[in-house]
Amino acid sequence: MLRVLKDACAEWRPAVDADVDPVAALNAVWTSVVGPDVAHNSRPLEIAGDTLVVATRSSAWSQQLSFLAEPIVAAIRRDAAVSGITKLRFRVGKLATRSAAPVVRRRTQRRFDLRTPRADAKTVGEALARYATDVAAARRAKAAAGWKECSRCGAHIARETERCARCENAESDRKFRAVARLLFEAPWLGYDALAQLVDGLSAEEYRHLRTRILQRWWELLDRARRAARLSGGGRERLVASSYVLLKSGLDPERVTPAIVRNVLGDELHGLIYGNTER
Repeated sequence: MLRVLKDACAEWRPAVDADVDPVAALNAVWTSVVGPDVAHNSRPLEIAGDTLVVATRSSAWSQQLSFLAEPIVAAIRRDAAVSGITKLRFRVGKLATRSAAPVVRRRTQRRFDLRTPRADAKTVGEALARYATDVAAARRAKAAAGWKECSRCGAHIARETERCARCENAESDRKFRAVARLLFEAPWLGYDALAQLVDGLSAEEYRHLRTRILQRWWELLDRARRAARLSGGGRERLVASSYVLLKSGLDPERVTPAIVRNVLGDELHGLIYGNTER
């Protein structure tokens, strides 16, 4: 189905090349992310891990914007081609004149010229109120266009899913960590037992996570085998025990030394347990 050209253009965002500084990319679209009033009194300064440091014109701006950190992060995910930012930190500093590329500057200016021209906000409260109004209007427009909201963070998503990709990844990581911890401590537990301990775990997810965990454990054990030595903490012995039980699918009382040797192989078995077991 052909789309109206203006609708397609409205959703376009400049791609961020791997060689482009993400802070520079954020500065280029900062006005479209936070609105002209807030952008006039703040600018992205640096990225430290998952935190974006934002310079502000005064401590009053820093304090007020800290209350809007969550919607600003959501707007960054939605409107800027920069990923990995989950937190904001505000710092009072000198705001240098922006030097965005002309094509970006013209596009951003056109976007806001389509609205009724407004005078600069006279107070922080007025600017923040305008920002809240703009955010609400953008959310209503996307809802009217058929966008969905992520059930976890509220970010708009254009497909028929409950969560955005970031939240889906976070949920998958939560399940992986929970299942890995439980299987390390009690590798004889099957899906039925784990499903009661890990919220939302499906049988398909369990099979996939079990395979991933076995692969990670084996990578740790195989590194020790190739290096012909164990790590200082001897973690390989603990992992080997859980690995054998999970790989074999046997109850602990049914695992014999011969089964352990067969699962690990002679070389790794000798490195971990010595050559006394038969």
